[in-house]
Amino acid sequence: MKIIVIGCGRVGAGLAQTLSQRKHQVTIVDRDPLAFEKLGNQFKVQAIPGFGFDRDVLMKAGIERADGVAAVTSSDEVNVVASQVAREFFHVPSVVARVADARQAEIYKRLGIQTIAPTTWGINRIADLLLYSPLQTVSSFGSGDVELVEVQVPLLLVGKTGRDLTLAGEIHIVSITRANKTFLPTQGTIFRAGDLLHLAVLTTSESRLKELLGY
Repeated sequence: MKIIVIGCGRVGAGLAQTLSQRKHQVTIVDRDPLAFEKLGNQFKVQAIPGFGFDRDVLMKAGIERADGVAAVTSSDEVNVVASQVAREFFHVPSVVARVADARQAEIYKRLGIQTIAPTTWGINRIADLLLYSPLQTVSSFGSGDVELVEVQVPLLLVGKTGRDLTLAGEIHIVSITRANKTFLPTQGTIFRAGDLLHLAVLTTSESRLKELLGY
């Protein structure tokens, strides 16, 4: 995948390095050319100097071919403007903005921009949001430690029961949508093909959930 990271501070540099390690094509944009020194020489990352909300700069970074954009500068305003440009003008499929002001985060979400609070979300989480996953995050609670995720039941679990996908204190089934009807399951509810599951999951237990789902 081709990912553009806007902002080469500690978070942006770390994100670019993480994505590069995962074998993705990464371009990073920052108005200060000296900021690129944080990247080091061991990572294959293209660096473009300039403002991350400037359309010409974004074009030079290859935004027309980008699969995802992460705006992670130290300015909420810059991040939101850059994200809107990426989403509305260039129609980038996945856009994430780093937003420090939690009061504004909900407004930005309504605009269709995924937001990340730097105090509660790490570099790896941003990378996971940018890259495709069968687990779709519907909402997060509190400080972001618990998420509500949506996933279609995999063939591996068809015929199994709710208890096969429950880990006390880590993973709980909130609801199942089946044939356009949603209901609250029990531990004995049997999964059927086509079921859409909503799960409450600790963010630290996402890897365990993926194992249970066979991903």
